[in-house]
Amino acid sequence: MSTAAHPLDTLAELFEGQGSAEYFGEDVTQAEHMLQAAALAEAAGAPPHLVAAALLHDVGHFQGAVTGRDLMEHGTDNRHSHTGADWLDQWFGPEVTEPVRLHVAAKRYLCAVEPGYFDLLSEASVHTLEVQGGPMSDDQVRAFEAHPGARDAVAVRRWDEQAKDPDMPTPGFAHFRPLLEGLLRP
Repeated sequence: MSTAAHPLDTLAELFEGQGSAEYFGEDVTQAEHMLQAAALAEAAGAPPHLVAAALLHDVGHFQGAVTGRDLMEHGTDNRHSHTGADWLDQWFGPEVTEPVRLHVAAKRYLCAVEPGYFDLLSEASVHTLEVQGGPMSDDQVRAFEAHPGARDAVAVRRWDEQAKDPDMPTPGFAHFRPLLEGLLRP
């Protein structure tokens, strides 16, 4: 995908290149969406690993054989949360990758357990929720709650849903680079 030698150069290229494309069904680009999620996490005082997870939660839309466009236009689940987490695992530990992996499950979880959460979803999120399996069943809820990364995934999911504001001032990728540098695997 990239000729960049350093992982953060690869990620920067992703944000500046593919990330500048439309975010399917939303009023922001994919990069703006991810940058907004990270800015919201940072403003909430989240620890660095959660700011990073919020920043990187949708990179799987760029990495898999099934694109985000396929998800929106053809109803094909691209499993971007898993694809992204697996790709990021080469550079980051599970404190970053697991919230990325679980952020779709967190949406399904919140729709099942939190009255009114579904009503907060954008039209595009409602569409993808159905493609991704809809709200969780009671058994799925219990299994999700037992996962050690569930709380972090729910936090990332909440920032994810809020990060779709075309008028929100948002720092660029370079702002988060030192934070990411500190989280890279040795």
